[in-house]
Amino acid sequence: MLTYHFNHELGIPMYEYLYQCIKNDIIQQKLQANEKLPSKRVFAKHLQVSLITIENAYNQLLIEGYIYSIEKKGYFVNSIEYPEIPTQTVPTILEKPQIQYFIDLRTNSISLSNFPFSVWSKLTRQVLNSQNSELLIRAHQQGCLELREAICEHLHAFSGMNVSPSQIVIGAGTEYLYNIVIQLLGRDQHYALENPGHRSIAKVYQLNNVHYQYISLDHDGLNIDELKKSQAQIVHISPAHHYPTGISMPIQRRLEILKWATQQHTYIIEDDYDSEFRLRGKPLSTLYQIDQNERVIYLNTFSKTLAPSFRMSYMVLPPHLVQLYHNKFAFSACSVSSFEQIILAEFMKQGYFEKHINRMRNSYKMIRDELLTQLQQSVIHQDINITEENAGLHFLLHYHSSLSDVAIIEKAHNIGLNIATLSQFYEQPFESQTLVVNYSGLSLNDIQLAVNLLIQLLSRQ
Repeated sequence: MLTYHFNHELGIPMYEYLYQCIKNDIIQQKLQANEKLPSKRVFAKHLQVSLITIENAYNQLLIEGYIYSIEKKGYFVNSIEYPEIPTQTVPTILEKPQIQYFIDLRTNSISLSNFPFSVWSKLTRQVLNSQNSELLIRAHQQGCLELREAICEHLHAFSGMNVSPSQIVIGAGTEYLYNIVIQLLGRDQHYALENPGHRSIAKVYQLNNVHYQYISLDHDGLNIDELKKSQAQIVHISPAHHYPTGISMPIQRRLEILKWATQQHTYIIEDDYDSEFRLRGKPLSTLYQIDQNERVIYLNTFSKTLAPSFRMSYMVLPPHLVQLYHNKFAFSACSVSSFEQIILAEFMKQGYFEKHINRMRNSYKMIRDELLTQLQQSVIHQDINITEENAGLHFLLHYHSSLSDVAIIEKAHNIGLNIATLSQFYEQPFESQTLVVNYSGLSLNDIQLAVNLLIQLLSRQ
């Protein structure tokens, strides 16, 4: 007779414990195929449990196929062929330990003191207390209407763009929206990328198995002659502030690229990732704004304006692509939770977003100015040259060194400094003798240490 000792400290129902015991004996072949199990009444009396406990355990084993029953004969162990247990254990994949740096001048980040925690907490409570039914329903495929309307108002106020909420698609990060664009326009298209540029964009295209090529830059941005000679049908550019060179594309080059797209019936993906933080003069007009032929797909993100942890970006589709989007993605829901979208919508509608951008712009300008001042007053000031410091949250630091770019990065890591060289963003690396300095994560208190580490990095001793 099967005998099991019940452990009441496990915190699970008795029938579930019994079911687990019998199942384990079947899997370990302690109970053989077609072996008869005790009758329910006899088993209950033997184990000193209720009949319902035995019935529930047997019923669960029946449902899962471990046993079968024959009317008026009882319950029997099923014949089950188990796969052979592998002799080798599955290798454990160890994550690389995250390196801790004294100063990070590479990663897009934000100082803790700059995030509006109190306002965000207040709005979170307001949204929860409102008991808005939209918090609990399936999100619209393009995102919550409330947030799309707020984005429309922001784009009109900030850059003069006139768009409809029906044109906006909200997604969990810009990389996610890149994937959506590829699925929307087709994997059979030929894409073009700026060289240099973010390597993550090329990774998205590689994973989608699409053809792409790099187009080099000149002093005005994307080389139009090279673009015309290419096989590109879709080109990805950041005309307001190219990363990492910092180039702002002049109006003539913008019009030339728009003319190319119109004549070729192709599309331009405009990545306007940090236009809110132009530190001198007015924001530049977007390519979307001056496009008269619906050739531009506009992308922007809240990761720069709020924090990298906000995996929330949006794109503005040309009107004629909206129906195609609906046809292809009608089955899907928005990839960002309604809860986060509604809080952000309130943040924008109540004027906090505009105030936050203005405050951040002033803060970044103060940090940049202090960082540049200390560099110009440092012992290496004659050996460096700063360019492209007036737009966005990074600048280029040109230097003279006998070390290769690879050696400079290795030296930087050894002294606790995370930074990138310009050459790392090119398709074919070369000796750039240029650092890309991202100061978005610095506070005023960090600047002295950052300058000291840069001096140590670039010192000729």
